[in-house]
Amino acid sequence: MSMHNSHHRAPRGRAQGFSLIELMIVVTVVSILAALANASYRSYMLRTNRTEGRIALMAIQSAQERYFIQNNQYATTLATVIAPAASGGLGVTNLTSGGVTPNGYYTISFQAAAANTYTIQAVATGPQTKDTAACLTFTVNDQGQRTPADSTGCWK
Repeated sequence: MSMHNSHHRAPRGRAQGFSLIELMIVVTVVSILAALANASYRSYMLRTNRTEGRIALMAIQSAQERYFIQNNQYATTLATVIAPAASGGLGVTNLTSGGVTPNGYYTISFQAAAANTYTIQAVATGPQTKDTAACLTFTVNDQGQRTPADSTGCWK
């Protein structure tokens, strides 16, 4: 009686490994996941970059209040904002002479300025212009009012 053990042999006609269809399905699933992750990452980066514009506005707002206490008026030009405090300016150092934030995501400017009032704005530039439409321009005034509204989530 001969012992014949057939379950140790590989079945005929079936190769070991993955089929082309199985491989294509895996590649498709990985591609979809990568696309979703990339979109999520871009959105996260845009939200993160908003901080640069908000920080610049808050620094100017804070410096404006100090300037008002010392001079009984607000600074009315960007040049005064950037000028060192020792020379009579606000000494805000995180802006270029053209009012651009350090990474170039926002340009800061005065929209209204007088001795007793001001409104400053940060406008998105460069890659930051792909942000949500409501979050492309931030403003703050001497009363502490800011736009866009807090309900938009742009200030978070």
